[in-house]
Amino acid sequence: MPLTKPRILTDRMTGAERRFSLRTLVALSSVPLFGVVAAFGLAPDTNTLDITPQTVIEAIALPALASADDTGTFERESVIQSGDTLANALSRLKIDDLEIQRLLATDAVRQLASDIRVGRRIQATTSQDGQLQALQFERSGAPALTILRQGDGFAAEESSELLETRVVMRSGRILSSLYGATDSAGIPDKIANQMAETFSTSLDFREDLRRGDTFSVIYTVDYRNGEPIATGKLLAAEFVNAGKPYRVVLFRDPSGREDYYTPEGESLKKGFLRSPLEFSRVTSSFSNSRKHPIYGFHRAHTGVDFGAPTGTRVKATGDAVVKFAGRRGGYGNLVILRHSNGYETYYAHLSAFASGIRNGIAVSQGQNIAYVGSTGASTGPHLHYEVRVAGNPQNPMAIKLPGAAPLTTAQRAQFLQQTSNWSEKLALLRNTNLAALD
Repeated sequence: MPLTKPRILTDRMTGAERRFSLRTLVALSSVPLFGVVAAFGLAPDTNTLDITPQTVIEAIALPALASADDTGTFERESVIQSGDTLANALSRLKIDDLEIQRLLATDAVRQLASDIRVGRRIQATTSQDGQLQALQFERSGAPALTILRQGDGFAAEESSELLETRVVMRSGRILSSLYGATDSAGIPDKIANQMAETFSTSLDFREDLRRGDTFSVIYTVDYRNGEPIATGKLLAAEFVNAGKPYRVVLFRDPSGREDYYTPEGESLKKGFLRSPLEFSRVTSSFSNSRKHPIYGFHRAHTGVDFGAPTGTRVKATGDAVVKFAGRRGGYGNLVILRHSNGYETYYAHLSAFASGIRNGIAVSQGQNIAYVGSTGASTGPHLHYEVRVAGNPQNPMAIKLPGAAPLTTAQRAQFLQQTSNWSEKLALLRNTNLAALD
């Protein structure tokens, strides 16, 4: 019996000693870990044994919460969307309906209402109850217009902003399509359209485009306070098609008229564009004998058919006067333009005529005159296009088109002085940017 209690005490001490040993082992094993972590925040040879821990308590004053009675303003922004009216855009800014009516009654806003553009921004400052304090309209090529509250009415003023025009230079390579390549190069569609139209008298982008063709463009972009607000104009461009380079530069004559020329001063503006459509495909060529798809018998096909969706814009291929605009037999809706030197062009199977197109009206090269359709003797939407000289049909794709008048001696000297800078920049792009694409 006397030996029992000591044994029990010994067992208990052994258990405590085990627990103590385990805790000690864990604590000791963690010392190197925490020591390493602490070493990241201390300089070498720093003595931390003499540092006495201190508790610091600091009172921080919190800002007072705004009450419901406080007056404040809200800043909101809206972007003009397709199909928007100015009233719709203003309503998205949480402006009171009565305020919108007052705004639309002012002269400055009423002028803007008829000239709103998709993508333009409108910024509004309103009170908590929706009362308008200020309104700013983004405009192209001009300072933003600010509308400020004055009593029960509004006053307009132009914002004092920094407007500038910058020159941008980019290059690209054709892999599938022109627009695919310009998108990849970060070139705006407006510049791509200008490039396609400018080269249209020398290149047919439906038939001539080749994989691996390269291009360089120099154009302007308008900025407001360092932010781009609008794409400007094409200043110069080069397109290398199947190894052959084509170059254009913009020249403004003393009267202010602008046209595109080769760097040598030859006008790119021909008497006619090669095609009345920007992009399409030839579905039926000029022929002296073709089986008509509807009538079934063979007869001459006196023009070229361009396949395109209904509603595609049709352009005048040259400066002219409208000789006829109406419906005529198998042609369906037809426009006939009378050009100089005995030339006439026919545009048939149209779905509609452009606004203002009627007999006797003068039209300019590239102007929209009608829309592709399938009226008359037609099996699907397309444009039938004819060129006639002295009344005789000619192959539009093969006829030699007349050119524009050359520059005078005085104009040529001014041209070389004005455009030499763009020619040098095109050469720089050709030797640097395009080499980097390989």
